[in-house]
Amino acid sequence: MTGGLRSVLGGKADDDKQTVALFVDGPNVLRDQFDVDLDDVRAAGRELGQLVVARLYLDEHATPGLIQAAEARGFEVVITSGDVDVKLAIDATELALDERVDALAIASRDTDFKPVLEKAARNGVRTVAIAPGEYGRSDALQNAAHDAFVIEEE
Repeated sequence: MTGGLRSVLGGKADDDKQTVALFVDGPNVLRDQFDVDLDDVRAAGRELGQLVVARLYLDEHATPGLIQAAEARGFEVVITSGDVDVKLAIDATELALDERVDALAIASRDTDFKPVLEKAARNGVRTVAIAPGEYGRSDALQNAAHDAFVIEEE
């Protein structure tokens, strides 16, 4: 792992059998200024319990190399021709409402996902905001989530 993981609000899950869905906003997390490694993002999801969904959302401009690297690290890659945020928000909300997971983790710095976290929490799903570095942290997402993590560089 190239970076570290720092808990902002909560901590490690008490129950390792807790099922976790991890949704990653690729265009907002995988920016040069954050220097985030996909292995670190996946490790953040695994800190919460059993990772049953790990999806990376990218737009149509994603390079084949990035797609291949994400798939090699165990991510299901979702390519959208429209707004990545809309597809991710719909998929995450749908999964949280279907009660198929115990925890929903969203890796992003975009406050557009605040309603998703709030809806999931109202449905009894533990929510987690994962920020791509301290400068990529969204206070709105952090405050909407039960727990928050920051992926740090070493």
